[in-house]
Parts: sequence; C-alpha cells; structure tokens
Amino acid sequence: MMLDKGMNYSCAYWKDAQNLDQAQEAKLELTCQKLKLKPGMKVLDIGCGWGGFARYAAQKYKVKVIGITVSREQVKLAKEICTGLPVEIRLQDYRNLNETFDRIVSIGMIEHVGYKNYRLYMEIAHRCLTDDGLFLLHTIGNSKSTVIGDPWTHKYIFPDGMLPSPFYITQAIEGLFVLEDWHNFGAHYDKTLMAWYENFNKNWDRIKQNSKYDQRFYRMWKYYLLSCAGSFRARSNQVWQIVLSKKGVPRGYESVR
Repeated sequence: MMLDKGMNYSCAYWKDAQNLDQAQEAKLELTCQKLKLKPGMKVLDIGCGWGGFARYAAQKYKVKVIGITVSREQVKLAKEICTGLPVEIRLQDYRNLNETFDRIVSIGMIEHVGYKNYRLYMEIAHRCLTDDGLFLLHTIGNSKSTVIGDPWTHKYIFPDGMLPSPFYITQAIEGLFVLEDWHNFGAHYDKTLMAWYENFNKNWDRIKQNSKYDQRFYRMWKYYLLSCAGSFRARSNQVWQIVLSKKGVPRGYESVR
C-alpha cells in the first residue's frame, strides 16, 4: 500500500521512468548491469529485504542468488516471492558468512551497520568475493561524517540507523577494494519518497482499519516521508551506488547510467 509492486524499500531510478513501478525496476536493471551479471553466477544479496532484487536478477539474468536478512518476516515473504526461482533466502547475520560469490550486492543495508562496524563489513565482503568479482554497494549517504543518527528517526523509524559519509566508506575499503565507480542519484529519492507518500495517503482509509495505525501513526509517517523527501530535495542527503573490485578490473571498468 506504500511501496511499488516489487516491494523495493530503497531509492528508485527515474531517468526514463513514468511511475514508481517502472522506476524501481529501472533501479534493479541498473544494478544488474553495473554488476555485469552472467547466467550461472552465484550472487550474494546482503540485506535482501523482501526479495525484490533476488527475484529480478534470477528471472532476468539467470543467476543463483543467496539473500540474507535478520528479519524473520522478510524471510517468510521473500521465500514466497521467489518461489520456483534459483533463490535461497536465509535468516543469517552477514558476520557469519564464510563462502565465496561471483558478485555481491547490498541495497540499503549498510545504513544499519554503524560506523564502528564499517571496516568489518568490508572485510567480510572482501572475504566472500571471488578475486575477479564485483561488489555493488547501494546506500544513502551523508555529506558529513557523524557518529550518531538523527534522534527522531532513531526513536520512531530506524533504531540505530546511521548514514555513512564518503570518508567512512573510503576509509573502510582502503587496502581491500579498488573503487571502480561512484554514482550519485540522490535527487531521485525525493521523487521516490513523494510517490510513497502519495500511495500512503491514497491508501490511508484501508491502512487505518488495522487498529495499530491511528492518527498518531499517520502524523508520524507523514512527517517521516515528507521530511526525508525535503532532505533529498535540498541535496542534504545523497544516494550512492558504489562498484568495488578486489584487484581492479583488467583494462578498466565501464559503468552505465
């Protein structure tokens, strides 16, 4: 009732899209193209959510996807969404991974890791990636380096959430990865959030039938969606897709936009 039909809870890509469904599919396609996916590859999705990327990549690019999340509800729904596809959804902490993959993707996950754990996060990604593999990190970004998140958002929306800065990311990857590409399309999150808000508002009469969602929740969620849209419209927050390799792509990496 708020997201697109694929349940993608991250910034969409509106370059040639006319609506939210098209924009989210365009984001998934952009991600797959940047990863240079080929049939038969083994792909790790760290923080797989409800399986939107896993389903798209497995269907269109014929890859095998291992999606991990620490949410039991996400595991349950993602398994349903990906039924019949070469997709395995696990209830697993990324810190317990100890296997190798041709490609790694993480969309909207590192915002929940915390600055003290960025280096460990990158070390584990490095350990799990084949020597000729690619790692795509999709994250909201903060132009300033901070060690705390927004207090209101921490209390009501995302406990312990924190946005990484360029400094923290480059510090975490130093000596582990070659930075192949850094794409900022943060302005697209304004449009994404406004589309979510329109869906939320349009469906409020249905949502409020559940007693958990009262007028206090409506005000809280309205404030959350619109204030976030404002932060991206003002370019205070960014969205980055960063492509990393372990040893550098021979003859260079060619990205897409």
